[in-house]
Amino acid sequence: MRILLCAACALLLAGCSIFSDSDDADGPAAAPPPVELGPATASSSSDDASNSTSDADDADANGNRPRLGVNGYLWRAVLDTLDFMPLQSEDAVGGVIITEWYSAPETPAEKMKVTAYILDRRLRADALKVSVFRQVRGASGWVDAPVNPGTSTKLEDAILSRARELRLASTGTDQ
Repeated sequence: MRILLCAACALLLAGCSIFSDSDDADGPAAAPPPVELGPATASSSSDDASNSTSDADDADANGNRPRLGVNGYLWRAVLDTLDFMPLQSEDAVGGVIITEWYSAPETPAEKMKVTAYILDRRLRADALKVSVFRQVRGASGWVDAPVNPGTSTKLEDAILSRARELRLASTGTDQ
């Protein structure tokens, strides 16, 4: 029985495309090249995140630098749009940016948290998903509260507009 199970697993693994030497013909032809991740990408005021480079200290023993696993324009646009909120974590390979809870000075009894997911390497509207969380201060402390349904959409629109600006700035086109 074990031999049969091992043979079945071997056949399944042999059929995986990961072992193929050919390039994926169905992949996105217009996807931007991988963006090098370094200090300039994460904290630069440069409008062109796709041309950022990192220091030699960021390279591994073979000289390879870490790269973004997501669209560089969307990544930079999310960071630019949410720059007023402190970041809890960011995963450039997985495409997830999570902010800390943020309370605006004019509404101290309310706080918001945002999670942005970059789902694709292409600059497309469906490559971005933003989740917004809201809490209000009650008698027993902070409690979850509903978020206006348009808030996530407005944030996504602002991020996509910024990504388009970054792309146009990098190509030198004024459209």
